[in-house]
Amino acid sequence: MIEVLVVDDDVRVAQVNAAYVEKVPGFHVAGEAHSAAEALGCLRTLPRLDLVLMDHYLPDETGLEVVQEMRRRGHQADVIMVTAARDVSTVQAAMRHGALQYLVKPFAFAGLRVKLEAYAELRRTLDGGGEAEQAEVDRIFGALSASAEPQLPKGHSPTTAELVRQSLMHAGGPLSAQEIAERTGLSRQTAQRYLKLLERTGRARLTLKYGDAGRPEHRYVWATRA
Repeated sequence: MIEVLVVDDDVRVAQVNAAYVEKVPGFHVAGEAHSAAEALGCLRTLPRLDLVLMDHYLPDETGLEVVQEMRRRGHQADVIMVTAARDVSTVQAAMRHGALQYLVKPFAFAGLRVKLEAYAELRRTLDGGGEAEQAEVDRIFGALSASAEPQLPKGHSPTTAELVRQSLMHAGGPLSAQEIAERTGLSRQTAQRYLKLLERTGRARLTLKYGDAGRPEHRYVWATRA
């Protein structure tokens, strides 16, 4: 599990963000903090911390000042800024201090979900260790920047897209359009249409299953499982 600290001066917002984090498979909220002092205290007392969702506007210091102090103390937890601060100077400072991502409030669950999924994919890549060729380096640096949620074409339902996405993401292996249809209650044609959309936007990969005769069966696997 990826252990997360949620930092926000608004208690209610922190609770909402924590609930969002808990909905993403592989993530666990290790703690919440509502000030710079509380955040630094959590960094000192929590047994393990992988990621900090950091608000910028805190009552005692800014989020970026907390990040600076974290690094000065030797804390290596990754940081995603989650804040209403949208001025370019703050965004630039966040980059310079090593924030991996910057999510501007207000946002929906989907906005945070794609960034957390991209972060999880980045960690899987880095955990492999060893040396990296240029293609692997490009993949590491591009893992987070390529995480934007694709815009749905006209005639596509966000609810249906999310249904297909969830079924594919939580599957144990490749699924056909018929299998997605059976899991979701959609028609096979509808499932196929949304699977092709996920493939075109890079969220799913197409694999072929060859039988004894006839055309190969198209099967799809969630891309971050690769």
